[in-house]
Amino acid sequence: MPFVILTGLSGAGKTQAIDAFEDAGYFCVDNLPPQLLGTLVDLFRLEGSKVRRVAVVCDVRGGEYFSEIERVLDELSSSGVEYSLVFLEASDDALVRRFKETRRRHPLAAAGAESVLDGISREREQLGALRERANHVIDTTGVSIHELKHWLNEEIIHRGQRQTITFTFLSFGYKYGIPMDADLLFDVRFLPNPFYDLELRPLTGLDAPVRDFVLQSVDGDEFFAVLLPLLDYLFPRYVAEGKAHLTIGIGCTGGRHRSVTIADWLATHYAQSGFQTTVRHRDMGRG
Repeated sequence: MPFVILTGLSGAGKTQAIDAFEDAGYFCVDNLPPQLLGTLVDLFRLEGSKVRRVAVVCDVRGGEYFSEIERVLDELSSSGVEYSLVFLEASDDALVRRFKETRRRHPLAAAGAESVLDGISREREQLGALRERANHVIDTTGVSIHELKHWLNEEIIHRGQRQTITFTFLSFGYKYGIPMDADLLFDVRFLPNPFYDLELRPLTGLDAPVRDFVLQSVDGDEFFAVLLPLLDYLFPRYVAEGKAHLTIGIGCTGGRHRSVTIADWLATHYAQSGFQTTVRHRDMGRG
């Protein structure tokens, strides 16, 4: 069971880092007292546990409890528990700037008596030995949230594996409103409409006559010639960013014919290309 322990300096990006692990399907715990690490491992090793990957954050917010983290890590190693220790840090200037932006007090700066810089200095000294035993040390100075998540995905979360992301192709009708959960939207109302063919009107975009009508149209061929290169460009970049799910909305007037055909075709096409895809037809059953 992959077991990742995130620690490091306050303000260095541990919250954003744990978000990346959660997006990847890890069971995540923020601000866990180190004394509970062993208990957590034992719990998830029980027969019937469905937890396969765990990531936790342990840092100075734990107060006196955190002072025992090195002893707890030694105990984990002695008992054969394999873990990866990830240490995040940043320059003093970057950390001070982040604390000013969030207007939060440094956890090691005495209330009203010390500056943020004093707290940072004390924390660096306290965590020196822990930094030395880390498997990964990440300096987030000048690093954006997206860059941090990309590095974690590439080097830890999905290292040696194909990154998991689900692309959902969602057909819908504009007359019923735009889907709120769509990340990308494409309007196919310019395509010839099967609704005006009395034989095709009762059918849906999943029926062969409607599919043939839509896919064999000249506009349909030209549409795919433009759309596929765009999606081929975008999809690997969403994967690299570490996004866990992307919804592509395909809309026509009623959501019964054209959008259904296009969404279903795209889902099949990208599944055959090795992507994990699903398809939903929100309005196909309406009228």
